[in-house]
Amino acid sequence: MISNLLTRNRTWSAERTAEKADYFERLSQLQQPEYLWIGCSDSRVPANVITGLEPGEVFVHRNVANLIHPTDLNMLSVVEFAVQQLNVKHIIICGHYGCGGVRAAVGGQRFGIIDHWLQPIRDVADQLFKCIECGSWSDAELDKLCEASIIAQVERLARTPTLQSAWRDGKDVTIHGWVYGLKDGLLSDLQCSVSPTDERFEIQAPTKTDR
Repeated sequence: MISNLLTRNRTWSAERTAEKADYFERLSQLQQPEYLWIGCSDSRVPANVITGLEPGEVFVHRNVANLIHPTDLNMLSVVEFAVQQLNVKHIIICGHYGCGGVRAAVGGQRFGIIDHWLQPIRDVADQLFKCIECGSWSDAELDKLCEASIIAQVERLARTPTLQSAWRDGKDVTIHGWVYGLKDGLLSDLQCSVSPTDERFEIQAPTKTDR
């Protein structure tokens, strides 16, 4: 029952204050995370839990299949606030093996509005894989597509005016691509990080709309 959530909350709160009497007082005073986590909405991949971080140590944005849409004002607002106001040093785009969004993107079925949302995954599949929507992807192939999509999202974020402007302003923030294994609980670095000095992503001169 939903009332159980309130009961669990009270238990959790009591446990935290039993450990540290000023736990919530300190937490309420300041938010200074070094990390922005852009992850999947999947309930099995909670950022704080799998990274072993406490509340206040990671700023979080989640959406289906951890995608970067250049027109997603929600995501861009989170990124801009995290970089410009919170001064995060690392943005982690984290997907996970066994992602239902990845499977749905290339499964050959139609689900509605989410099909438009998942288009970036099909774009990656179209570029890097032979079979796009044949419905016969193996789990290993889907895992490879998951990794390729994460890498593509890192590159998409690096090219957004939001990050380009931050880098022009001297913000020292690096984008990373990670993947999480549901079967072993381990995070893996896909070695696709992008920093302000990365020659692959030359910082563009400002346009009139940027000024």
